[in-house]
Amino acid sequence: MASPTDIRKGRVINYNGTPHIVLEMLHRTQGRQAGFVQTTLRNLQTNSTTSTKFRGSDNIEILTTDTQKLEYSYNDREGCHFMHPETFEDIVLDDNLVEDARKFLSEGNSYDILFVEGQAVQIQLPSAVELEVVEAPPAIRGDTSGAALKPVTVKTGFVVQTPLFINTGDIIRVSTTDNSYLGRA
Repeated sequence: MASPTDIRKGRVINYNGTPHIVLEMLHRTQGRQAGFVQTTLRNLQTNSTTSTKFRGSDNIEILTTDTQKLEYSYNDREGCHFMHPETFEDIVLDDNLVEDARKFLSEGNSYDILFVEGQAVQIQLPSAVELEVVEAPPAIRGDTSGAALKPVTVKTGFVVQTPLFINTGDIIRVSTTDNSYLGRA
């Protein structure tokens, strides 16, 4: 068991019997009182966040984690299939673990997968991904007072607002944080 002062951002701890990743952590002291650690945690099973305080006398269980770069292969009823590039082992992630990231998954690209105690629990997306445009309506210039945008559909089925010059077959960069167009690749 570790003490609350060992908690760091990005570590995974066992909180209430389930793995939680530490999103934020702040060590605080108030006058003559004992210090405590204020944390924001995200449950890796339900994706819900919670704020909690750990006193100096609390015991914390820090779980062993490992991040592996796996190549996305395909999706079926079992879930999303990823392949280890060296051992060619097929690792299947449940749909509920990948639901928000699915719109950014493109076959053949590699992604970081977080493993806790040997079990895959989360996909860690890069800040931007490159996706191929499969459907782009023709550009129509009209009464535009600002930057003209049009909706295009990328290979994953996700719709992104892009400038008028983007055409079918172009490779574009898309932000994974706010789903915005960043530029051509």
